[in-house]
Amino acid sequence: MVLDGDSLGKGCGGRLETADQLCGREVERFRAGLATGVPLTVACTLQAPLFEEIAAEAGAAGRVRYANIREMAGWSREGAMAGPKMAALLAAAAEPAPEHRFVSMECAGVALVYGRDEAAIEAGRRLAEHLDITVLLSRPGEVAPPVSAEFPVLRGTVTAAKGHLGAFELRIDDYALPSPSSRESLRFGAPRDGATSTCDLVIDLTGGTPLFPAHETRSGYLRADPRDPASVERMLFAASHLVGTFDKARFVDVHAELCAHSRSRITGCTRCLEVCPTGAITSAGDHVAIDPYVCAGCGGCAAICPTGAAAYALPPADALMRRLRALMLAYAQAGGRDGIVLFHDGDHGEPLLHALGRFGEGLPAHVLPVRVNEVTQVGPEAFAALLAYGAAGAQVLARARPKHDLASLHRTAALADTLARALGYGAPEAGPIVGVIETDDPDLLGEALRAARRGTPARVPAGFSPVGDKRSVLRVSVREMHVAAPAPVPVVPLAAGAPFGGLDFRTEACTLCLACVGACPTHALSDSADRPLLAFEESLCVQCGLCAATCPEDVISLKPQVDFAAWAEPRRIVKEEAPFDCITCGKAFGTRSTIERVIEKLRGNHWMFAGAAGESRIRALMMCEDCRVEAAYNEGFDPHAMPERPKPRTSEDYLRERAGKASETA
Repeated sequence: MVLDGDSLGKGCGGRLETADQLCGREVERFRAGLATGVPLTVACTLQAPLFEEIAAEAGAAGRVRYANIREMAGWSREGAMAGPKMAALLAAAAEPAPEHRFVSMECAGVALVYGRDEAAIEAGRRLAEHLDITVLLSRPGEVAPPVSAEFPVLRGTVTAAKGHLGAFELRIDDYALPSPSSRESLRFGAPRDGATSTCDLVIDLTGGTPLFPAHETRSGYLRADPRDPASVERMLFAASHLVGTFDKARFVDVHAELCAHSRSRITGCTRCLEVCPTGAITSAGDHVAIDPYVCAGCGGCAAICPTGAAAYALPPADALMRRLRALMLAYAQAGGRDGIVLFHDGDHGEPLLHALGRFGEGLPAHVLPVRVNEVTQVGPEAFAALLAYGAAGAQVLARARPKHDLASLHRTAALADTLARALGYGAPEAGPIVGVIETDDPDLLGEALRAARRGTPARVPAGFSPVGDKRSVLRVSVREMHVAAPAPVPVVPLAAGAPFGGLDFRTEACTLCLACVGACPTHALSDSADRPLLAFEESLCVQCGLCAATCPEDVISLKPQVDFAAWAEPRRIVKEEAPFDCITCGKAFGTRSTIERVIEKLRGNHWMFAGAAGESRIRALMMCEDCRVEAAYNEGFDPHAMPERPKPRTSEDYLRERAGKASETA
């Protein structure tokens, strides 16, 4: 593997040392580095366990980072040109990683084995030594009864299931106890529906439809095809070890105050609910709730959430952006050009890249791999920032048969590519510069990366430091992407459903009731305490539609787009009117057009505002709330003194009138 010391030195910006056997005869150099007390980055992941052990002995476990420059850069047909990429990988690895938060799950070993025949009973027998077993048979045929009742064997069909490891709750229909006198085959008593079972583990051997969506990610739910002995053995081994306390990463943080899901029982944004594969997200009034015990960490909700209410925590958006900034700045300083960033995960992407480096032609020198927890967590802010930092494109490596639906990832990549091409980062007629590669074959991955189109990099790459929540990072990234664009345009129209946009107002029909201001969850719409006005800040609008649905005059419509001039200004006044001054004290209240419209509708059209007495009440409408109360008290106005209503007509009235007419005719 060729090491370009000049490029590495330029890109890393710190002290750089090389070694042949840092994990062997030169290990004292590593210990000496630890003794300096400064953070270290080791360009070897193979011997990371050894280095971690040495660092722990020296009390420096938190100061060591690791980067793989061998499979990811050096072992390649273009390895001799990979110096800038190695520098970039080292710089990105040196960025401090935030601590992860966890939730705990307790499993006492109460397990339900759910099956159809003797296979479930045999699985229960083998697990009975480790777990508290109950076997539930769904619509069993001729099943031989067990010789001894080591555990209950019941009949029933699970019709609803919820929960997670340590806290499952199942609804069971056709529930029945076995007859103790069963001879050749199990016989059961009278069935009943609506039984409930709680357990810590569910072991599914029915071979039918899974009880949960995205069942592979449901903690505590183990499923195997009873016709596949190897699969059953793996499942039984895993189940026998699931007793105790287990920590699960908290993948997504929810900021309810930012959520645009609903206001006043009017539904707004439902993007996260539509993409969650596990059903972990539910409506909770004006916002959504995410069950951290069920969430599998795909990150689709965080990637597609326009407000940042659902924020990925593994790592947070700003931490990932700092890694991307360090990567691209180091790559440029080391002399790299036209870099394409490849996002990949650890379970699927990393083994594929290792295979490509060890047995294939390796990654191209301009492809910079970035590992994330799940590729579906990558949001538009990451793509926008990369292009602003000088990247020539971005690709996401996904499975050919993904665990989660990739619709949200494709939508995010398409949005980023639309913005990029509109701003001159790529020609409209050429292929996408932000895309998704779906493959399980390392050779096909290599071909796709070599064929991936490189766009036009930024004129002057940005160097901004991302700070704050996701929406703040997104706003800065999009603005910087526009500033650095090769061919900037003022407005980019987007498809319906985009998370950015403006609003069209029919201002002539707007009464400044400000219902839209109260409904807006992001404060994109605002008013003023001094004068009647409506203001709009487009960079805060997430196109949730709550304002349009709330407006009583129906004067608001959504306009998906990115107006960069509007994003740069703080806010614009949509409509402003002179206030109506109280005719008694002169205090400003309401708007002149509203008060005049109310008076016009009521004068002469309502009993309370008719005649001479009505004029005094019309005058009361021209007063502020304090003067109006005083006028009503002084005039002795009785709001219930309405004229007597005509008596309702009955059948006797109609019969009497008809009889009178008949007698007149006679």
